[in-house]
Amino acid sequence: MQIYNRSEKRIADEVDTNAKAVNFFYNNLFGRLILKLLISPWISKLNGKRYSKKRSTRGIPNFIKKNKIDMSEYPDEKYDSFNSFFTRQILKEKRPVSAAKNDLISPCDSLLTVYEISEELTFKLKNSVYTISELLQNKELASKYNGGLCLIFRLTVRDYHHYCFIDDGMREDYTKINGVLHTVNPIATKKVKVYSENSREYTTLHLKHFGDVIQMEVGALMVGKIKNNGSKEFKRGDEKGYFEFGASTIIMLFEKDKIKIDDDILAYSEQDIESRVKYGEKIGKSS
Repeated sequence: MQIYNRSEKRIADEVDTNAKAVNFFYNNLFGRLILKLLISPWISKLNGKRYSKKRSTRGIPNFIKKNKIDMSEYPDEKYDSFNSFFTRQILKEKRPVSAAKNDLISPCDSLLTVYEISEELTFKLKNSVYTISELLQNKELASKYNGGLCLIFRLTVRDYHHYCFIDDGMREDYTKINGVLHTVNPIATKKVKVYSENSREYTTLHLKHFGDVIQMEVGALMVGKIKNNGSKEFKRGDEKGYFEFGASTIIMLFEKDKIKIDDDILAYSEQDIESRVKYGEKIGKSS
């Protein structure tokens, strides 16, 4: 999997420690039979309970080593469960939030790709063509994003799993869409329309510098819950929520001509190369 690492200005192959298992589930007949069971939300709920027990802490050291997590970015503390470790808070100084009012920031640590939304309200990701209306299940709302941009922030298990508001503003009520829980691994996104099949939750953010933006959190395989907070009004950098165990995705939809994404991210997105970005980092500007 090719990643453009912005901090080191290079392209590298990032090792996916789960690639063999994911390949089995999505490209093997027997694996696909097992997958039908695994993607059920109740399986993820069951795992969520398992990872909330004291004995689940035994797996933490190996998880850190396997995924090469830099624990110097986090407070030195003891965890009472694997899930409390997974949802740990980062040291604030390790994720400074750009304060420039016209800077578009990343809401999270993730791998980012950017797609243009066509006049038919579609965008192509891997082998799948998505429509905005199927993502939102709301044709009227989808029509606002004709010609805009779709930003996909794919969080891996090694990433910090809290996410923030990208600007000052206020939000509408959350809309929850029930579904299954596929992995968001690129192997899976080539086979199924993951983002329109998975359980997800979204809201419209009325932002001071970027207009009306849809932010959608997408659950994934083995994710216990999407935990959004109840704040209706917020400031840039305020925490919006977090994901419990698993890799997950945040999708953001911007109206036409509201933002200009940094050139390097756009260039690599056109080559289907993800850009590694961090919580609070500048990724573009308001138009």
